[in-house]
Amino acid sequence: MPSRRHLEPRIRLGWYMSMVLNIFAFRTSAIAKKRFGDKDKKGFRCLPRNNAISKTWFTGSRFRLFVAGCCIAILGACATPPANDPEAIAEWQATNDPLEPFNRGIFEVNLALDRALIRPIAIGYRWVFPGFLRDAIENVLDNLSEPLNFANAVMQGNFDRASTAAGRLLVNSTLGIAGLIDVADTIGLKPIDEDFGQTLAVWGSGEIAYLVLPVLGPSSFRDGLGQGVDFFLNPLNYALDNAGLEWVGWTMTAVNGIDQRSRNIEVLDEIERSSVDFYAAIRSLYRQRRADLIKNGDPSGVDLFLGHSEDFLDDSELSYVN
Repeated sequence: MPSRRHLEPRIRLGWYMSMVLNIFAFRTSAIAKKRFGDKDKKGFRCLPRNNAISKTWFTGSRFRLFVAGCCIAILGACATPPANDPEAIAEWQATNDPLEPFNRGIFEVNLALDRALIRPIAIGYRWVFPGFLRDAIENVLDNLSEPLNFANAVMQGNFDRASTAAGRLLVNSTLGIAGLIDVADTIGLKPIDEDFGQTLAVWGSGEIAYLVLPVLGPSSFRDGLGQGVDFFLNPLNYALDNAGLEWVGWTMTAVNGIDQRSRNIEVLDEIERSSVDFYAAIRSLYRQRRADLIKNGDPSGVDLFLGHSEDFLDDSELSYVN
């Protein structure tokens, strides 16, 4: 049997895709078991029929087959490389977006959702909450992410950044009143941003291929896998699950997304207005952002994706979709 390294490109892509989707499947199965499962068989027989069906679907082999079907369907949406044009083929390979037709479809759905719902909510959020309160909310959410920053810095072997994350967590959780005030920044402990996608990059993994996730937006197979691992690494998720407060975690995720969107309304509007290809521009900016984070650049200084740069546009990655 050939090793993963020697598989054909699309087969290798499917292998990584299966890993990403199976993390989702595993988590969904765990939630379903907790919500619908019951050790008392007699009690289970008393459940409504729709709950029994949900239990069978989410925890059985059919859901795994559904995941495999998703992989096959997505692989069928792969872009075809340009034929008989070495220069175009080289550029297509450099773009590294074999799922471009599929990604563009998800991008358009995300864009429609943003225009209809997320952007108006972000505008309302910025109108209702004054700047100092939005900063306090961001500080709390950032403080809750410090354990992940610490864990990933350790896995990367960067103990200076790990000590910074630990110091920020200690200082801001105490002197900063549970993270409401970023006291650590004022004493020289600057914010860091680490995740398992960066850890995989430090370990030598490439991005594999560009990927647009529903609602979450631009990513890659490496970073999508990293998001799944970070979810399982985060001790806060286990604490909330054990306390029966899973909704708090989802609420925090939603608030964080709205907060980030509210801080970049004008920037993203300008990128969309000035872009020849909005999709390609976002893809390019996302990759620049990730490259900066992987190299441990200052996230508060050169943040090309979240709006701290005046150089909005890079349409050098115009796409080939056949």
